[in-house]
Amino acid sequence: MKNAIEALQSRRTIRTYTAQPVERRIIEEIVDCARLAPTAMNDQPWDFIAVTGKEALGRIPPMLGHAEFVANAAFAVLVLSREATCAVEDCCAATENLLIAAEAHGLGACWVAGAPQPYAPAVAKAFGAPQDRKLIAIVSFGYPAEAPVVEKRTLADVLHWEKF
Repeated sequence: MKNAIEALQSRRTIRTYTAQPVERRIIEEIVDCARLAPTAMNDQPWDFIAVTGKEALGRIPPMLGHAEFVANAAFAVLVLSREATCAVEDCCAATENLLIAAEAHGLGACWVAGAPQPYAPAVAKAFGAPQDRKLIAIVSFGYPAEAPVVEKRTLADVLHWEKF
């Protein structure tokens, strides 16, 4: 398993997965990392739905009108939030934890936008979320069947000392 720095430095978006299933204990550990994310005033506004069934995964892309790769994932996690002062920020922190935990386990993942996309309420409803929960993100996961080379901006390009 990778340490945190290695996982952060090597993580890239993966949209192509092998057919290898992911053990339930790994899924639980990944979601457990998400629930430990920082949260404003310890509000913890999140809930997570783990979607593992192929039929259920296949229902997601048509609702979105894109993200066909979700149907071929080993699993997906829907990140939902109740109303809270910093709900989006908190749930985005939890989503980032999902991505880093997946990378640490050797899994690939892809973050798909939820809020404020027009499909978000329909996806939440289709997966049984209570009316007071809002879809913030969908993340697909699986063992990578690709190794994309994506250049990131250099530290010198993005780090400014004392002023811009």
